[in-house]
Amino acid sequence: MDLVIFLIVLVVAAVVVRSVVKANQRKALERKQAELEPVRKLAFEDVTALGEELQFFDLELAGRPLDPGANADYQRALDEYEAAKKAADSITEPEHVKIVTETLEDARYAMACVRARVDGQPLPTRRPPCFFDPRHGLSVEDVPYTPPGGATRDVPACVLDAERIHAGAEPDIRKVMVGNRRVPYFQGGRAYQPYAAGYFGGFGPMDMMFMGMLFGGGFDGIGDGIGGIGEGLGDGIGSIGDGIGGMFDGIGGMFDGFDL
Repeated sequence: MDLVIFLIVLVVAAVVVRSVVKANQRKALERKQAELEPVRKLAFEDVTALGEELQFFDLELAGRPLDPGANADYQRALDEYEAAKKAADSITEPEHVKIVTETLEDARYAMACVRARVDGQPLPTRRPPCFFDPRHGLSVEDVPYTPPGGATRDVPACVLDAERIHAGAEPDIRKVMVGNRRVPYFQGGRAYQPYAAGYFGGFGPMDMMFMGMLFGGGFDGIGDGIGGIGEGLGDGIGSIGDGIGGMFDGIGGMFDGFDL
């Protein structure tokens, strides 16, 4: 009889463990989707913005002869735009967003090269996009910027944002929704890391500087809060695991008492 009771308890414990594991997996998937969706939406907005820029760019170039170099750069911009659209449609993981923004950054540089060739100017130096909103295109200089509650750092800025900073005005910052708050994208938390890495990750020291601001120090108060929530969830799951472990210890003690 004791053995039958033990087997019943063992089956119940196995069912509990399986249910907890499935519940945790479901919650993890829901959290992942909840974090991915706003970043995915941001990537789609950036793709749409580039498409609109290319339409105006086509009008801008109408009637202006393009040499072979300009033609090649123009075609590259168009190809990268199409690649970005396909990549955006295939986003299922946060890391996929990085592919989209990398491609968009490359397309905008190709457009800048076309403009330079048409105007008879040297090709532009490959600089990071504007920190305040990567849709602004290539930065032209680094400017000092102090985020609320953070330290002053030099960040790359486009022409208009550089002028705003020098005049003591607020730059035109890209905002995103985090909960019910609208905040700068660089305060959106770690979910936005792949988005930023695609735009800024290919610039060596800029990569380390930007990631440090976005996901480490004063730029990331909200991100730290998200991290704290994650740690709390982890502690809760650990507590569940400890409870299940205690159940098995009790079953083990029962089994030790059997005379088999």
